[in-house]
Amino acid sequence: MTAETALNPTRLVLAAIIGLIILLVLIIKFNVQAMIAILVGAIAIGLIAGMPLEDIVTAVNDGIGNTLKGIALLVGLGSMFGAILEVSGGAQTLAVTLVNKFGDEKAAWALGITGLVIAMPVFFDAGLIILIPLAFSLAKRTKRSSLHYVIPLLAGLAVGHAFIPPTPGPVLVATMLNVELGWVILVGVFCGIFAMIVAGPIWGSICGKKFYVPVPERVANQEEFDESKLPKFGTIVGIILIPLILIILDSIAGVIPALAPVQPVFGFLGEPFVALLIATIVAMFVLGLKHGYNLKELESIMTKSLEPTGLILLVTACGGVLRYVLQYSGLGDVIGNAVSSMNLPIVVLAFIIAVLVRISVGSATVAMTMAAGIVAALPGISELSPMYLACVTAAVAGGATVCSHFNDSGFWLVKSLVGIDEKTTLKTWTIMETLVGGTGFVVALIISFFVA
Repeated sequence: MTAETALNPTRLVLAAIIGLIILLVLIIKFNVQAMIAILVGAIAIGLIAGMPLEDIVTAVNDGIGNTLKGIALLVGLGSMFGAILEVSGGAQTLAVTLVNKFGDEKAAWALGITGLVIAMPVFFDAGLIILIPLAFSLAKRTKRSSLHYVIPLLAGLAVGHAFIPPTPGPVLVATMLNVELGWVILVGVFCGIFAMIVAGPIWGSICGKKFYVPVPERVANQEEFDESKLPKFGTIVGIILIPLILIILDSIAGVIPALAPVQPVFGFLGEPFVALLIATIVAMFVLGLKHGYNLKELESIMTKSLEPTGLILLVTACGGVLRYVLQYSGLGDVIGNAVSSMNLPIVVLAFIIAVLVRISVGSATVAMTMAAGIVAALPGISELSPMYLACVTAAVAGGATVCSHFNDSGFWLVKSLVGIDEKTTLKTWTIMETLVGGTGFVVALIISFFVA
């Protein structure tokens, strides 16, 4: 920034407010695509703040380039890995095995655990469509409300989708905050377990007693799973754990002196894109070729899985633009000073910002993007410990999960698949999402007190 554009705080704050209002109005009122809305809002902030045009262009280029270089490979590899897991029946293997192990009485816990694990490599909507027939099957067999089993499944999927890499959301936030994914995984798992328990089996049991929702007619007569054709449980668990273990080992090796001699090896294997690449190649052979698919069919499956990633990457990249405009304009320093004067922990600030955007816009991705962009622009962020930044990441994820309602596509997907009306969806799904996000945030906040 030049001396002339070291702008006064009032103008910077006014520019940010107007720019964010423009962004929200474009999405909510005019249904403009989120990528365009975020980009327009970010540029508007720069123009109103008085940034030189060349600085705005630099912020756009830096935001897109620096953001995509951290997540593009991960989103692509994660999509292909999830697609192989999906078509091979791996998701059903986890669910059926755990349900058989837990029994019908505790099957809700099995579905919650399954959803949590599956949502890490598989997109939320795909995981729901794959696994919801099993929840309906259990409801039909036990003559209980389908919500008794569907809610825990949804909670597990929401937790895995929001808190634990390699799912795109926390990867995006971690990249923008420059924190290693190993710490994000450790904190995310801890937050996710508590969130799944509260929002899954506990809330699902309450919903199942309060709302009797029969199995939808369209699935009531579907055949049961043929378990003999599914891959082995141990195989699926082992493959899913490959990237998680490698990434965590990399983070641990960096702080344990005894592992210094092998740290370069762990550093390479634990590089997120390397870890995911290894897992994807293993899945291609073990779940693909050995499960009856040839290379041409696998290529088609994996290519098709990349179709939805373009939107994710572009929205995320524009979130990076927002972050760099806020940073280059100097607004980050203004916000940082305001936060310091209020003695408000960054974990709490990150959660509040994400909640406000989530309620307004509905998109969890947009909420994570905007919250992470604002927090990343604060002064001193790079000086915080990796564990604290992992807690901030979890707080953003929690805030971006709460209060799903009419402006969230997930709300309508759940309503249509479960076969319930809008009022019941608000009383069940919306509260479940709020419990997931709120519980995860509380756990992250508690952890942050010890690592600040």
